Amino acid sequence: MTDLIEVARLAGVSRATAARTFSSPEVVRPATREQVMAAARQLGFRPNRLGRQLRLQTTNLIGVVVPNLLNPVFAEQIQAMERAARSRGYNLLLATTDYSSERESSVVEELLRQRVDGLVLTVTDAESNRVLQSLASEDTPFVLAYHQPGHPDYSTVSVDNRAGMAMATRYLLDAGHSRIGMVAGPALQSDRARLRYAGYCDAMREAGLDSLPVIEMPAHTEAEFAAIEPLLRGPQAISAVVCSNDLLAISLIAQLRRNGWCVPGQLSIIGFDGIALGAQMHPTLCSVVQPISELACTVIEQLLAQIAGAAPNSHCLSCHIRPGDSIQPYEIIPGDV
Repeated sequence: MTDLIEVARLAGVSRATAARTFSSPEVVRPATREQVMAAARQLGFRPNRLGRQLRLQTTNLIGVVVPNLLNPVFAEQIQAMERAARSRGYNLLLATTDYSSERESSVVEELLRQRVDGLVLTVTDAESNRVLQSLASEDTPFVLAYHQPGHPDYSTVSVDNRAGMAMATRYLLDAGHSRIGMVAGPALQSDRARLRYAGYCDAMREAGLDSLPVIEMPAHTEAEFAAIEPLLRGPQAISAVVCSNDLLAISLIAQLRRNGWCVPGQLSIIGFDGIALGAQMHPTLCSVVQPISELACTVIEQLLAQIAGAAPNSHCLSCHIRPGDSIQPYEIIPGDV
């Protein structure tokens, strides 16, 4: 097996210089660094980082927990985080939970056993989460992505979910809609969905209108026509809905069209996330856009600052409306009251 001495000999440098090339390449002259790397490639040498990690008590690994990778929001987040972490010498170790609080506990425990230097977490409910409570007694720093809990010791990066959904509801109100509902996953299990429902209620109350109970779907990203059908008929039928996320909005549009309902002709729909897929479908999805790449980079910077000894901090990023063809102005038709 090739060792570092052979690499140094072939490159014409000392063993110490060869070692520095792999451990701290920025302190080695570019020409010398290239000599060593060329020798390593020629000999098929790869440095074993385990010994260095044991000496320094660091792995340069960041554990990342997300609900799933089926939602483009999380896929885009991971890609941006990976680039930001790699530029700082860190790698990501990824786990998914499928919105299960029980699985959150097991995957976080496994990541801690891997001796990650820090954690990035998107959990089901940050307000009453056993994992976050247990992490309070750990030395491993963590940052919450997308959450807005009131706990002062939690480090978070998010958008203002409540204000974002209020903005979406006002967008429909400004288009003339007054009978507006909100579609979300089961029992508002997500703290983000609860904040978004509060924002919907805020905007309806400001307009002097009654908010409706949440229209509950069987899954966070899967709509069911039977759950909304009763609200589409009769003199008090809704003319528009806000959805707690884009995939749910896209699924709802598909369910409505499959059952003979026209979007936006009979129901206007606005989502929340701003995923690229929404702009590529027909009709194009109107949505509240989260700055996902900016959020991901901010998460990494904030976590690395905590790893270096900084105190927990919170950032709340701005979002905006992306217009789309899934909504249209409300038109009063004969007999509509």
